[in-house]
Amino acid sequence: MLKAIIGAIAIAFAAPAFAQSDTQKDIDNSVKNSVDDAKDKLHTDSGTQKAKRHAKKAARNTQAKARHTKNDVKNTTEKTANDVKDSTEKTANEVKDKSEKAKDDITK
Repeated sequence: MLKAIIGAIAIAFAAPAFAQSDTQKDIDNSVKNSVDDAKDKLHTDSGTQKAKRHAKKAARNTQAKARHTKNDVKNTTEKTANDVKDSTEKTANEVKDKSEKAKDDITK
């Protein structure tokens, strides 16, 4: 049982090393789509092979679109969070400056 736990932990730590980046996935999809397009131009495959290939291509394109949308949302969210943080810091600094100025005016 201990060996199984150690094996599971090893696999969990090794998994990120095998993960593909979004750019690599896009490149792989592009290559596969090019191959599928070339096969379509040859007109040498059966209807079932063609339908299967088209279904896989549609799934790849849908996954890529979802991946890009997810990244766009993530980037927009991060930008908005940074804008809010910057705005909050700016407002806090303005309030601090006004407070210090008022304090100086009172002490004079």
